[in-house]
Amino acid sequence: MTWNQTYLLFGHGLGFSCLLATLPILTLLVMVAVWRKPAWIAGLAGLAVTFLLAMLGYHMPIGPALSAAANGAVFGLFPITWIIFWAIALFRVTVETGQFEIIKDSIGKLTPDRRIQALLIAFCFGAFLEGAAGFGTPVAIAATMLIGLGFSPFRASAICLLANTAPVAFGSIGIPIVTLAGITGLPLDKLSTAIGLISTPLTLLIPIYIVVAVGGLSAMSGIWLPVLLTSVVYSAVQLAVSVYLGPQLTDILASLAAIVALVVLLRRWRVRLPGSYPGAATSAALMRFAGAAPGVASAPESSVKERDIPEHSLRTLMHAWTPYGLLVACVLLWGWTPVQKTLSRATIVIHWPLLHDVVQRMPPIVPAASPYHALFTLNWLAAAGTACMFATLLSVAYLRFSLGAFLRILLGIVHQLILPTATVSSVLAIAFLMNYCGATATLGLGFAAAGALFPFFSALLGWIGVFLTGSDTSSNALFGNLQVVTAMKLGFSPVMMAGANSVGGVMGKMISLQTIAIAAAATGLTQLEQVKLFRFTLRHSLLLAFLTGGVSLLYAYVFHFR
Repeated sequence: MTWNQTYLLFGHGLGFSCLLATLPILTLLVMVAVWRKPAWIAGLAGLAVTFLLAMLGYHMPIGPALSAAANGAVFGLFPITWIIFWAIALFRVTVETGQFEIIKDSIGKLTPDRRIQALLIAFCFGAFLEGAAGFGTPVAIAATMLIGLGFSPFRASAICLLANTAPVAFGSIGIPIVTLAGITGLPLDKLSTAIGLISTPLTLLIPIYIVVAVGGLSAMSGIWLPVLLTSVVYSAVQLAVSVYLGPQLTDILASLAAIVALVVLLRRWRVRLPGSYPGAATSAALMRFAGAAPGVASAPESSVKERDIPEHSLRTLMHAWTPYGLLVACVLLWGWTPVQKTLSRATIVIHWPLLHDVVQRMPPIVPAASPYHALFTLNWLAAAGTACMFATLLSVAYLRFSLGAFLRILLGIVHQLILPTATVSSVLAIAFLMNYCGATATLGLGFAAAGALFPFFSALLGWIGVFLTGSDTSSNALFGNLQVVTAMKLGFSPVMMAGANSVGGVMGKMISLQTIAIAAAATGLTQLEQVKLFRFTLRHSLLLAFLTGGVSLLYAYVFHFR
C-alpha cells in the first residue's frame, strides 16, 4: 500500500497552502519567542500541530504519520544525543580530575583576553570539531570549555552558536556537500567551489560579528589585529581548499591555519588592555562579553594579569590537554576511510516500518513519481559520538579516574539530558513528519515561485530546512533537487542555487531548537535562558540569512556564475 504526496491543500492555491504549511514553524516561534515557553513544551506543541496538519490537511494515513514522527524522534536519540552525552562526559572528567584548571591556565597564559579566548575556542577549535565530527559536537564541547574559562552559560552558548556558522557547510568531512552532490547529480568539485565562493564574504565577517554581537562595537577595541588575522587566514584557506582540493578537508585545514596564525601572533603581540590608551574598550564592555560568571565577572575579563596565572611545566600542560588530544585523534581516526569502512561493517540499516517506500514523492518536487525511502542507519561503531566515547574512556584510563566516580558522572549526565533530549526528539519528529507528509515540499514550491528573486529566496529555503532539521546535510537532501529543477526552469546556475541552499542553511543552525537544546544540555541553561538565547540568535540568524541571499543575488546577476 502506498500513499501519494500532494502539495496543494483543500483545492486552494500555493499561497494558501504555504500559509498552512508554516503552522508548525509558527507554533515553535510563538511558543518560544513570544510566550516564552520551555523548548521541550514548544517542541511537543509543534508536534501536535504537525500531526493535525499532516492528517487533516495532507490526508496522510495515521500509520505512516506516527511512523515518520517516531523515525525523527529516534534520530534525536541516535546519533544526536549520543554525541552530546559523551562530549559532556569528556568535559566532566577533565573537571573532576583538575585537568581543566590547567587547560584554563594555559589559554589564559597565551592570552588573558576573553574575546580572543572565544575566537580560539568557539571559532577556531569549534570549526575544527565541525569539520571532523559535526552534528552538535562543536557547540557541546566548545561551550563547556568556555564555561570552564569563566564565561556564563548564556554567553558561552551564544558565542558558540554564532561561531558555528562559518564551518557548517563543509562540516563532518564535507558530508553536507557530498550529500548535495549525490542528491542532485551535480559535480562535487563545482559544488565545493560555489559554496566556497558564497561562504567567503560571510566567513570574513563572522569573527568580527561574534565580538560585536555579544559585546557591542566597543568590545572590538584593542583586538582588531587578531580578529582580522583570524578572519583573513580562515577565509583564504577555506576558499583555496574548497576550490582546489574539495570539501572534505576544508574546515580542518582552515581552522588549523587560523589557530597557528593566532598563536604565532599572540606570542609576539599583546592586547592593549582597557584604559591603556584613548578609545580603548571599557571594562563594562568586556564584562558584558563574557557575562556574569560566578567569581569571574567581578573584574574585567581581559584585565587578568599573567602573574596571577600559575606556571605549569610542559609535561603538566601536555598531560592536561591529552583528553582533548585523544578526542581529536579519535575523530580523525574515525573519519579515515580505511577505519571508517572497517567500523561500518557493524552498521545496521533498518527499513523503517510503515514508512519506507510507503510515501510516494510526486512532481514537481521530483521529475517522476518515486518512493520516499526511510532508512535508519544504526552506525553504532562508526558514529562520531562513538569516537567521542572512546576518547572519554581512554581519558578515564589515562588520568586514572576511579570507575565509581565516572559512573556517578554518567548518571548525572543522564538526569541533565532528560528535557533537552525531549526537545531534540520532538523537533526532529516535526521535521520528519513535515518531510513525509509534504509540508516541507509545499514551502519549497512557495519559495520557487519567487521568479527573479529566487537566488535570494534560495538561501532562505535552506535556512528553513536547517531550522526544521538542525542539519545542513538534511536540508541539502530535502531541497537540493528542488533548487536544481527550479534554477534550470528560471535560467539560473543550478550549481550556484544548490550552493546557496547549503550556505543559507548554515545561518539557520543557530536557531534550530535541536541545536539550542544541545547548547542548553552542555551548559546547563535554565528554561528562561533558553528562551532568551533563542530570541538573541533569531535576529542574527535572519540578518545573516538575508546577507547570504544578497551574496547569492550578486553571483546570479553581477558575477554571472555558471
